[in-house]
Amino acid sequence: MKHPTSKSLKRRLIAQLLLFQVGILLLFGVAFVAYLLQAGEGIVLSDPEFANVAAHAIERKADGDLVLNETEELAKLRQRSTDFWFVARSERGEIVQTGNVPVVYAVMAQHLDRLTFADIRDTQAPFSYLAVIRRVSGPAGDFIVLGKGDVFSMTYAILLLSNLLMVPILVLLVLITIIAIPWIVSRAFAGLSTIAKEAEAIDIDRRGYRLPQMGIPNEVVPLVNAINGALQRLDEGHERHQRFILDAAHELRTPVAILQTRVEGIADGPIRNRLLADAGRIAALAEQLLDLQRLDVSGANFSSVDMVDICRNVAADMAPLAIAQGYDLSLETSLDRVIIQGDAGALQRVIFNIVQNAIEHAGGKGNITIRIDRRAIVEITDEGPGIPATERDRIFEPFHRLHPHEHGAGLGLNLVKEIMQRHGGHVVVSDNPQGGARFRLCFPN
Repeated sequence: MKHPTSKSLKRRLIAQLLLFQVGILLLFGVAFVAYLLQAGEGIVLSDPEFANVAAHAIERKADGDLVLNETEELAKLRQRSTDFWFVARSERGEIVQTGNVPVVYAVMAQHLDRLTFADIRDTQAPFSYLAVIRRVSGPAGDFIVLGKGDVFSMTYAILLLSNLLMVPILVLLVLITIIAIPWIVSRAFAGLSTIAKEAEAIDIDRRGYRLPQMGIPNEVVPLVNAINGALQRLDEGHERHQRFILDAAHELRTPVAILQTRVEGIADGPIRNRLLADAGRIAALAEQLLDLQRLDVSGANFSSVDMVDICRNVAADMAPLAIAQGYDLSLETSLDRVIIQGDAGALQRVIFNIVQNAIEHAGGKGNITIRIDRRAIVEITDEGPGIPATERDRIFEPFHRLHPHEHGAGLGLNLVKEIMQRHGGHVVVSDNPQGGARFRLCFPN
């Protein structure tokens, strides 16, 4: 089954905004060009380039008179434009003209010294009064040229100019969009990145924490509220679950104590011993459930704890049971004290559970050894069959048992892991060089 690939919202926003802006620009450009075409329909213009051709065709003879030479450029211009004409006035007031000059412009020739630039349009065919005035320079000097050269439609000019203007504007807009919009969108999504980081930090140890609503877009606030509501419901469900476990464990203690008392009054025999063992396991399960609850509630109310003293007390308390089961239990350390910050009762439960686990699973023979070094590392080893490498992580899961038919609830080692994590340490299982299992408890210095 193929999972749908996630799409980047940022990229979609950038692409859509870019397409929107390009579309608006194109629509505006088309409308503007259409308006200009409508306004300029039927209007023609004269190409002012003929003024330069005329100025370069005029020469001054040796006697000082001006003469118009039929240059190659001038001849081509006459061939292209049958109604080509011009009047040129020099700085001295000399007049040079060619072609059929309209009467109105022939009169203006005497006054060209007062004009330097003009575009004169004629709105009716055959556009006889279409003309331009330009100031140009040639071999014979500077001239003011009035005339009519090549004629072209204003529609062509509009299309040419609009393309020349729109292409750079479109390119500039695209570049600005590619640079600016990602920056704008990134700023808008900065709050979401903060929310994502906050959400990643939420776990079972941070119950009661809620995602902040400050600095996020209003459109995302409903999602944050929904997540906070889900977290609230999860917290409430966890609290109900914890209260149930605590109540059940408390309720079990009294009947189990009564059961143990009554069984102890039975005459010695296999049935009595089996009933006492079963009652002991039920009592141990209730205590482990209470330990888990107390650990969860107490948090980090730590004080200075001597791990040597804790290990010594556990060894003394567990020695009779270990000896009765066929083991030698010993404490090996050259240190008088190893002080760490922690909960003395919880740490004693850690050592107790691991030693008890060794007594139950090490095969009823060999040594069980507790070692402590000055780096606040406690090692508990046995000489039993050991723990397979594939099971060394799973044995710390709640209610997991290495062998399905074993006695016990599977909470002892899970409690060890939880307590070590609360103390900022960790527990590692490996092989004992002498055979068996080695539990290594590492506490922060």
